[in-house]
Amino acid sequence: MGLFQGLMGNASEVSIDDIIEEFAPMFIEDEEVEKAFKVIRDMFIFTNKRLLLIDKQGLTGSKTEYLSIPYKNIRLFSRESAGFLDEDAELKIWVAGLSTPIEKSFGSNSSIQEVYQILSKYVL
Repeated sequence: MGLFQGLMGNASEVSIDDIIEEFAPMFIEDEEVEKAFKVIRDMFIFTNKRLLLIDKQGLTGSKTEYLSIPYKNIRLFSRESAGFLDEDAELKIWVAGLSTPIEKSFGSNSSIQEVYQILSKYVL
């Protein structure tokens, strides 16, 4: 991930091998990582079974929250493309039981379309 992209809060893709190595104990049998993205210290991982959000908290990031969202609980999702002056593309995901969507920003050169296709594949 580029330092500038990370500081601006844009998501950048993370190696699937790195994700599998770091989070292997969290995955169940037959679960495969499709894509993973990082925003500064936080991550979101798309598998063939769920969306896993990793939120590192506090100054040191030693406290971490892991939010597992089965695709069946995703009610809506949207993609907003980058504009002329707004170089960020945005992804919004509405989850059953939450009043506000989960929002993630992607740089204009990112693969937000791939994420949208993954969501389409598993949610629809």
